[in-house]
Amino acid sequence: MMSRTDHIRLMAKYNKWMNDKLYEAAMTLPGEELIADRKAFFSSILGTLNHLAVGDTMWLKRFATHPANYSALEPVRNLPIPERLDQPLYSDVQSLSNHRRLLDQVITEWARSITDHDLDHVLRYASTKGIVADKNFFCLVMHFFNHQTHHRGQASTLFSQLGVDVGVTDLLALIPNEVTV
Repeated sequence: MMSRTDHIRLMAKYNKWMNDKLYEAAMTLPGEELIADRKAFFSSILGTLNHLAVGDTMWLKRFATHPANYSALEPVRNLPIPERLDQPLYSDVQSLSNHRRLLDQVITEWARSITDHDLDHVLRYASTKGIVADKNFFCLVMHFFNHQTHHRGQASTLFSQLGVDVGVTDLLALIPNEVTV
């Protein structure tokens, strides 16, 4: 049976795997295709990829306030806090890809450092609107990964509409087989 920490590590692996696929697809398109308004929630492919980086940065900075004081989150502590969910961190895909690789490395290392005990903590944080909330840390981590999956699904749809196949996107591809006796 997979533990909560094992599941988090699997989700971190899935996150990196899918981001690699999306950025590989993005690199095949001219810049004007990446910034074209496609009537998506964050307008364009680049806007959607930027939003994912913004959301991840915001959540990782919040997670950095956990009493476990995760050293893996140190690179994120020094990043500026995005002001808006639609804030463009980078205007070109190569710069955003470099930032994405940093975030994915941090997420992977952080996921390896989480203990089961850490997951029962109640984390206090403020939303982008300043609303303070106290939420179960494990539930917040699951939201973090679900948020990524949601918007990567939107991005993969935008690629599909342009005839770009990002390949298999199902988490199922990474879930290990269980040995039955």
